[in-house]
Amino acid sequence: MDYRKCAQEIYETVGKRENLVSAAHCATRLRLVTKDNSKVDMKHLEDIEGVKGVFSSNGQLQIIIGTGTVNKVYDEFLSVSGMSAATKDDVKAAAAASQPLPQRMVKALGDVFVPILPAIVAAGLMMGLVEALGKFFPAFASSDIYSWMDLVSNTAIVYLPVLVAVSAARVFGGNIFLAGTIGMLLMHMNLMSSWAAAGMAAEEIPTWHILFFNIRQVNYQGHIIPIIIAIWLMCQLEKRLHKIVPEMIDLFVTPLVTVFVTAFLTMSIIGPVFIVVENNILTVVKALLALPLGIGSFVCGAIYPLTVVCGIHHMFNVLEAGMIAENGMNVWLPVSCSANFASCMACVAVFVKAKNVKTKSLALPAGLSASLGITEPAIFGINLRYVKPLVSSMIGGAFGAAFGSIIGVYGSAYGVTGFPGFLITTHCTLQYTLMLAVAGAIAFVTTYIVWKEETPDASKAATPAETSAPAVETEPATVYCPIEGNVIARDTIPDATFASGALGDGVGIEPASGVVVAPFDGEISTVAETGHAVGISSNDGMEMLIHVGIDTVAMNGKGFEPQVKEGDSVKAGQILLKFSMDEIKKAGYPTTTAVLVCNAEDYEGFQVLKTGASKQMDKLMLCK
Repeated sequence: MDYRKCAQEIYETVGKRENLVSAAHCATRLRLVTKDNSKVDMKHLEDIEGVKGVFSSNGQLQIIIGTGTVNKVYDEFLSVSGMSAATKDDVKAAAAASQPLPQRMVKALGDVFVPILPAIVAAGLMMGLVEALGKFFPAFASSDIYSWMDLVSNTAIVYLPVLVAVSAARVFGGNIFLAGTIGMLLMHMNLMSSWAAAGMAAEEIPTWHILFFNIRQVNYQGHIIPIIIAIWLMCQLEKRLHKIVPEMIDLFVTPLVTVFVTAFLTMSIIGPVFIVVENNILTVVKALLALPLGIGSFVCGAIYPLTVVCGIHHMFNVLEAGMIAENGMNVWLPVSCSANFASCMACVAVFVKAKNVKTKSLALPAGLSASLGITEPAIFGINLRYVKPLVSSMIGGAFGAAFGSIIGVYGSAYGVTGFPGFLITTHCTLQYTLMLAVAGAIAFVTTYIVWKEETPDASKAATPAETSAPAVETEPATVYCPIEGNVIARDTIPDATFASGALGDGVGIEPASGVVVAPFDGEISTVAETGHAVGISSNDGMEMLIHVGIDTVAMNGKGFEPQVKEGDSVKAGQILLKFSMDEIKKAGYPTTTAVLVCNAEDYEGFQVLKTGASKQMDKLMLCK
C-alpha cells in the first residue's frame, strides 16, 4: 500500500487544510474534525485505496483504515497537510467547539448533570416512593419515620443548586469551592423559600435596597439555569482576575472579588430577570388554557419539560392553588401529569432499547421516579442528555394533555402527578388512566423509533493483574483463543464497524478474565497508544487485530497494561495485554473484544471453529 498516496487523497477529498481543524488516530481509524462536513466527498473518500469505511460521530469524521496501517497513513497525512499531531482529547475538544451553539449548550448541561446523576436519581426515586406511601397510608404520613425518610430523600433535590454549582465549576474550569459557596449562598437559611414567595404579592416579599437595585430576600430553590449562568460568570471572572491580579495578593483578592461580584450580579440582575420571565410565562399559560379544544393544553404539555430544565416549573403551583381556590378544579393537572408520565415512558424506551449497561442502570430508576412525579432524574439524566427522548416526551405530553383536557380530566388538589395522581382524580379515574396511556404510549413508541444509542463519553478505568496462559504447540493457519470467555459471532459485536466486517472477519469475545495472550506465533505489528488494542502478524502472513472493549479508546490508556511493544516477536500463549473488566463495566463500556483477521479476504477458506464458552488457547479460527 502507498501510504502517502492514501494520505494525499484523503487530504484532498476532505477539503484540504482550509477545511481541517484537527487530526488524530486510534488503533484502527483516522479521526478528523472538519469545519464543514458538507464539503467532504464521502463517496470518493470510501473509494480511496486503503480506506475500509467512513462515518461521522460526535463531530468527528472517522476514516477506517486498519491496525498497523493507520499510524503510517497518519504520519503521511501530517506531512502532507502540514498539521501537528493531536491527541484524541484535542480532537474531541475541537469537535465539540465546531458544533452549533444550541448543541454546545445542551452538551454543557449534560456535562454538568452527568456527575450528579446518582444523587438526583436516588433522591427522585426515594421522594416518589415516600410521597406515594404517605398518600396511600395517611397514618404513616404523620409518623416520625416518614418525616425522617422525607428529610433524607429530598436533600439532593432541595439543595440541587449547590450540587449544580459545584459540577458547573468543573465544566467551566473554576474553583469548585468558590462555586459551592455561591450555591450555598443562593440557598441560605436566612432567605425565604422561593416556593413560599411564589404565593405572595410582590410588595410583601422582604427586599434589600443596595445601590440602585432591589434584591429580593428569596432563595433559588428549584432553579437551575440561573445557577449555571452564575457559575459560568464566576468562572470567567475568576480566570480573568488570576491573569491581572499580582501573585502576591492573588490568593485573597481573587476569591474575595469573585464571590462578592458574582453574588451581587446574580441576586440583583440574573435572578430578577428570571423572575420577570416566570411571571410572563404564567400570564401566557393562563391565556393558553382558556383556548378551546385542548389547543392550549397541547402547547403547555409540549413545553412543560423545558420549564423543568429551566427550573421554573414550581411557579405553576401558584396557578394550581388559584384554580382550587376559585372552583375546586385543577385543570392544569392534565398538563403536568401527561408531561411527567411521558418523560417516564421515554426513559423506559431508552432502557428497553439501550445496550450500554450504565445507560440502562440510569434509565430505569429515572423512569420509575418520573412515574411517581419526580422528573428531574428522567429529564436531566436521560431525556435532555440524549435530546431525542426529550423531544419524544414533549410530543407524548402534548397529545396526552390535549386529550385529558378534552375528556375533562382535572384534579381536586395539586402537588402530585403520575401514579399518585390517581388519589386526586377519583372522580375521573378512567379518564385519567386513558390520558396517561395516550401520553405514555406516544412517548415510548416515538422514543423507541427515533432514538439510537450513540458512542458514550470518555470515562475512567484502572488496572489489575491476571495470570498467564501457558504456551502450546500450534498448527499452521490456526488462530487460538486469546481470551477466556464467551465467543460470539462477528456480526453480533456491539459496534457497527467491527460487526460489518470492514476491519476483517472473525469473532467477538465476552471476556471472563482480563488477560490477552498471543493467538499464534508472530510479530507485534502495532500497539495502540492507549493500550486497548494490539495488532499481530503471524509468521505466514496472517494479520490480526485484538481490540479490547467497545469505544475504550476514550479511556486514554487507563486500565490497560500492554506487555509488548511494536516489533516484538511473540509465541502463542504469551501475554500481550492486561486489562480491568470491572472498571470498563463501571465506566459504562461493553467489554466485548473484537478478534479479527484483517486480511481474511486473502484466504480461500475462513472458518470459525468454536463459539460459546471457550478457554485461552482453544482452537478458534482456521484460515487456508
